[in-house]
Amino acid sequence: MSAFAIVGAGPGLGAAVARRFGREGFAVALFARDAGRLDALVADLGGSGIRAQGFVADVRRPDELAEALDRAADELGTVEVLQYSPLPHRDFMRPVLETGHRDLVGPIEFSVYGAVAAVRQVLPGMRRLGRGTILFVNGGTAAVPHTDRAGTSIAFAAESAYGHLLHERLAGEGIHVAQLVIPGAITPGHARKDPAALAETLWGLHQDRHGFRHFADDLDA
Repeated sequence: MSAFAIVGAGPGLGAAVARRFGREGFAVALFARDAGRLDALVADLGGSGIRAQGFVADVRRPDELAEALDRAADELGTVEVLQYSPLPHRDFMRPVLETGHRDLVGPIEFSVYGAVAAVRQVLPGMRRLGRGTILFVNGGTAAVPHTDRAGTSIAFAAESAYGHLLHERLAGEGIHVAQLVIPGAITPGHARKDPAALAETLWGLHQDRHGFRHFADDLDA
């Protein structure tokens, strides 16, 4: 059995995407720092007949994240689909003129080091399968930097560059890498930014396998 891994699993988008991929037969591995949140998500998904398991890991501790992904592969099956979508901390969003070099450590650890660690851990398994999908989910500053959100603007740009490089390098191996940019807030009830709608979009990216950057909504939405 193949597994779907969500790094940055929560009760909104993470839960919705887990349900969408779980309905297709994927076992779901959930990664977050909060064990209680993971237990609640696993119980909720289990009630829908989806095999899910939680793994406590902090994306700012790359070795810890890699070890958790390794355990997930052992217990649930080779990770065929990886979604990297942890929610950035508010203190990453400082105005650019108030952002010093130390203020960028957290955002870079969060969006770049964690992403690289996760990809490098699951990539050998995808290569053995001969297929795979890596999905990066980011806010609007990944596409249009914002002067009041310097940390995420800079870190998302680096994460985007990494993802695009992977997209170009791995396409010939049957491994699709894509990015979904979600402008503004995830909004229940919104036609395009409701968690279930976004989950359907991410499933479509996994299925269609065309292009790297995709937008959930208009950038000025």
